[in-house]
Amino acid sequence: MKKLLFLCLLVLAGCVGRPENIVPVSNFDTARYLGKWYEIARLDHSFERGLSHVTADYSLRQDGGLKVLNRGYKDADAKWKEAEGKAYFVDKKDVGYLKVSFFGPFYGSYIVFDLDQQDYSYSMISGPDKSYLWLLSRTPTMDPALQQRLVEKARGLGFDTSKLIYVKQH
Repeated sequence: MKKLLFLCLLVLAGCVGRPENIVPVSNFDTARYLGKWYEIARLDHSFERGLSHVTADYSLRQDGGLKVLNRGYKDADAKWKEAEGKAYFVDKKDVGYLKVSFFGPFYGSYIVFDLDQQDYSYSMISGPDKSYLWLLSRTPTMDPALQQRLVEKARGLGFDTSKLIYVKQH
């Protein structure tokens, strides 16, 4: 029984781990991060497969966490899909390292590792490993030079940016 409990804790802890050389931003301001973000690019995962017009909307929860509302259009079904989740800081509230759950007690890492600290106009997010990457913007499109710079940074950190999906927002 103790071995099973240890294995369960190990698996759950691994889901909120950080990939090697991915450092969460400091001076993270939750109030400035709240609101709508547009997904500019992502690495493919089944839970977002086939979605366009993807947005994430963050708001405060009464328990001190964040409410996460992800929304995207499923072209194949010609309908909108939504998923509501909750997020909590893993360490300090001024560090962009959160755990997020859309499925009951199971949490995954949400690591803000690049953020426009001046205007909060873009962010780059990693999950528990480098198969998870999101490039978010406050607007449905992003300056191509900035987008290229961010993609190059992600590539330099070890993400396979050749597999990025650029999200249709119009």
